[in-house]
Amino acid sequence: MPKWTHLLPAILLLAPGNRLAAQDRPGETVISIQADVVYGHKFGLALTYDVLQPSNHNRAAVLFMVSGGWHSSWSPPEKLVEQFRPLLQKGFTVFVVRHGSSPKFLVPECVADVRRSVRHIRANAKRFQVDAGRLGAFGGSAGGHLSLVLGTSGDDGNPRARDSLEKHSSRVAAVVAYFPPTDLAPYLDPAAGFLERFPALKFDPKLSQANSPLHHVTADDAPSLLIHGDKDKLVPISHSRKILKAFSEKKVPSRLLVIKDAAHGFGGEDRKRAEEAMANWFVRYLGRPKTSKESSR
Repeated sequence: MPKWTHLLPAILLLAPGNRLAAQDRPGETVISIQADVVYGHKFGLALTYDVLQPSNHNRAAVLFMVSGGWHSSWSPPEKLVEQFRPLLQKGFTVFVVRHGSSPKFLVPECVADVRRSVRHIRANAKRFQVDAGRLGAFGGSAGGHLSLVLGTSGDDGNPRARDSLEKHSSRVAAVVAYFPPTDLAPYLDPAAGFLERFPALKFDPKLSQANSPLHHVTADDAPSLLIHGDKDKLVPISHSRKILKAFSEKKVPSRLLVIKDAAHGFGGEDRKRAEEAMANWFVRYLGRPKTSKESSR
């Protein structure tokens, strides 16, 4: 399996043979990378994720949904380290999850893929040195939608399933969603003009509620942080406000961070503020593992 290593804060790409020497340098954290881990297949195509793990990892992990308009693209994993610096510096392992991409695959298939990715990671928790009970998910736009789907409709697995992975839970313990569409119904109306722009939405409208996190909020959902610009026209902030209300009614820990005057996406200081809030949310809700003494209480 291919591996690379990086250093924070230097972000220096090192050959695998230099890893130990790099670890000996004071003040630097080695980031190991396992690229293209296969978690399933569709139509002869591999479903993959990359694993970015800091040497001082805390055994908690966050799954990043690579999805914009439910299009899931590939990037060299060594170029992703800077993007996930806020999480890596706090000791989180990051799984960069790609699903079957639009336009070939539709939203319900994307949902099935990311659920499978959680099951695969949980089944291989020992291999990746992560705690199966401390998995979070985050993403933006379609990636935020998929993260909330995991947070609101994860299941405990089917012990009688023929597929061994289906026996594992698809639940996550915390979610951060940037400007997420939480109810897909408005986007499925042909008159709204979204179907040609986002082909993944060309699925049976009868499946809208089944794939909309707003309609699956229950008291046992994952604590969820929503981050949304108040000038977003593609995914209006009402999407986050509605699911925040639903979370509140069910007493699910939740918060909406409003980015003033921001549209669909943001940069600069707004981005830094969002990243800090995201990392702190995962620190708070993925936390640290219980000690054996605490577990016996």
